[in-house]
Amino acid sequence: MTEKTPLLIDTDPGVDDALALLLAFDDEAHDIVGLTIAAGNVGLHHTVANALKLCEVAGRADIPVFAGSPSPLLHAAPDAAYVHGNDGFGDIGYTPASREVEAEHAALAILRLSHVHAGRLVLVALGPLTNVALALKLDPGLPSRISRFVAMSGAVTGHGNITPSAEFNAYFDPEAAKIVFDAFPVFDLSDWEATVAHGLPHDAVLGWMQAGGEVGQFYEAISRKTREWSADRRGDDWHSADALAMAWVLEPEAAVEVVARPLDVVLDQGPARGATVVDWQRQLGRPDNARILMRYDEARFHARIRRVLAR
Repeated sequence: MTEKTPLLIDTDPGVDDALALLLAFDDEAHDIVGLTIAAGNVGLHHTVANALKLCEVAGRADIPVFAGSPSPLLHAAPDAAYVHGNDGFGDIGYTPASREVEAEHAALAILRLSHVHAGRLVLVALGPLTNVALALKLDPGLPSRISRFVAMSGAVTGHGNITPSAEFNAYFDPEAAKIVFDAFPVFDLSDWEATVAHGLPHDAVLGWMQAGGEVGQFYEAISRKTREWSADRRGDDWHSADALAMAWVLEPEAAVEVVARPLDVVLDQGPARGATVVDWQRQLGRPDNARILMRYDEARFHARIRRVLAR
C-alpha cells in the first residue's frame, strides 16, 4: 500500500473553505494531520466552531483542530460576513459540535507537525496567512520541512474581489502574506482570477446537493446565502476559490497550465493595499517564487465536487 501524504490545512471556514475541506476529507491519498484555524471570513470564534461542526457532520472527528490568530498581524481588516453569513455558515443556527478545540495554538501546531512529517508535509492555506506568518517568525526554518506549500491568495492581474486590486485573503493581512511569500523560495498560488475562470454552474451544484445525503444537505443549507448573493452579482456560475485550490493540492496533475513568476505584496495604506504584484516580464530580476495556476481540468474539478456533495 502506498503511504499517504500528510496534509495540514490552514483555513478560515467560511462556505468556500467548507467545500475545500470536504474535498480533502474525501481523498484517500492524503492523511489530514490537522486543521489550523484563522480569523478571516468571520471572527475566530465562528471559524473554529465551523471547522469542528464540519468535521462532525462529515464523520471526521479524528482530525485535530487548532485555534490560531484572532486578528491580522498589524491592522484591523473587514470580514466577509456579508457573503458567508454572520457566523460564516449561512446563519442556519446549527447545533454546535460536541468536540472542543485543541489546547495548542495553531502556529505551534504548524511547527510541531512540520517536524513530525519533515520533508513530506503538504501545507495548504485557504485563508489569510496570519498563522503561517506567526509560525515563520517563531521558526524561519519552516519552509525547509515543507514539501509543498499552496496558498489561495491574490489576484495576479489586479482584478480584486474586496478592493479594485486586491483579493480578500491577501487584503485581510498583507503583512502576513508578504512574510510568507518572501520566506518560501517557491510556492503554489491559486488566485481569485483562476477562481473566476473555473466557475460552477448554479443549477448543477444545486442538483448535486439535493441528490446528496447528510453532507450534501448540510452544505446546501450553509451555502444558500452565499450562492444567492453570488447569483445576484456574478451570473450563472458560482465560484469556490478554496475548492479550486484544494483540488490542485489533491490532484496536481490535473493542472493544465501553471506559470512561474516573481510575486510581491503591496503593504502601503491606500487603494493598492493587499494587491499581489506579478512581474510578468521579469523586469526586476527577482527569482520566480510563485507557481501560478492558470488553467485546471474543469471536468475533473467538477467531478470531485459532485462526488462529495452526493454524500
